Amino acid sequence: MTDLLAALRGRMLLGDGAMGTELQARGLEVGECLELWNVEHADVVESIHRDYVEAGADLVLTNSFGATSFKLSKFGFEGRVGELNEAAARVARAAAGAERIVLGDVGPTGELMAPLGLHDADAFEAAFAEQIEALVRGGVDGIILETMTAIEEVEAAVKAARSVTDMPVLTSMQFKRDADGVSLHTMMGVDVPSYAKRALEWGVEVVGGNCSTPEELLDVVRLLKETVEVPVFAEPNAGVPELIGGKTVFKLGPVEYADAVAGLVEAGVSLLGGCCGTTPEHIRVLAERLGREA
Repeated sequence: MTDLLAALRGRMLLGDGAMGTELQARGLEVGECLELWNVEHADVVESIHRDYVEAGADLVLTNSFGATSFKLSKFGFEGRVGELNEAAARVARAAAGAERIVLGDVGPTGELMAPLGLHDADAFEAAFAEQIEALVRGGVDGIILETMTAIEEVEAAVKAARSVTDMPVLTSMQFKRDADGVSLHTMMGVDVPSYAKRALEWGVEVVGGNCSTPEELLDVVRLLKETVEVPVFAEPNAGVPELIGGKTVFKLGPVEYADAVAGLVEAGVSLLGGCCGTTPEHIRVLAERLGREA
C-alpha cells in the first residue's frame, strides 16, 4: 500500500479524469447505475482505469462516486453497497497495480440533512461508513470525499471515515462564482476559508475543490493556501458545460485544458486531476506538459 501523504510531499501528483463519460462512450445507457458496472462489466471499468494509468496518472479514483445506500436505492441496489464498493476498489487496484495510488471515491448522497431533509446526521454517517468500510476492504490507499456542497455532509462523511479507518482523507467541495463575479460559495452557501478551517478541525489531511472551471479553482486554491498549511488539490472540469443537441458538452480539448490548468500548477497544488469532460487524452497531454512518463 502506497503512503499517500509521503507521495504528496514528494512531488505534485497527477490524477485521473472523468469516469461517467468514459463509461457512456463504452455503452453505459443514460439513467443506468455506473457502479453496477464494477461487477457486471468489470473489464470495461478496469480498462478505463488502465487508460488513465497509461496516460500518466499517478492515481485513480474508484468508480464509486454514487455508491452510498441513499443513491443506490434509486436503482433498488441499497442492499449491495458492500459488494459494489469493494468491487470498485478491487477493479481500480487491478489497473493501478502496487505502485500507483487508489483513492476510494465518495460523493454526496443527493439528500438534504434534517431539518431541511428527512434524514439526520446519524443516518448520513451510517451510510458513508458502510461505503467507506467496503472501499477499505477492497484495498484503497485513502478516501476522497468530493463534490460536496453542504458543510454538514462533509462533517458526516469525515466522521464516518474516521470511524472505520485511519487512512488519509481528502475532502473537496464544489465552489462557483456568485452573481458579483468575484466571491466563491457552494450551492449551500459555504465559503472557501470556512470549509478549510472546519475540515482541518475534523482531521482532514488534504483539502481541495472540484467540478468547477480551471479559473474558479485557481481562486479556490489560492484561498485554501492562504488559509491552511496542508496539501491542496484541484480537479477542474474541461471548461464551462454547454447544452448542445440535448447533450452536455465540455469544450476544452486536451491542449486547451492543459493551458487552462497551468496556473494551478504554478499555484502549488499537490494533486491535479480532472473532473467532468476530461478524458485519458486530457491527462496524457497534461502529463507531457509536466514532463511525466507513463
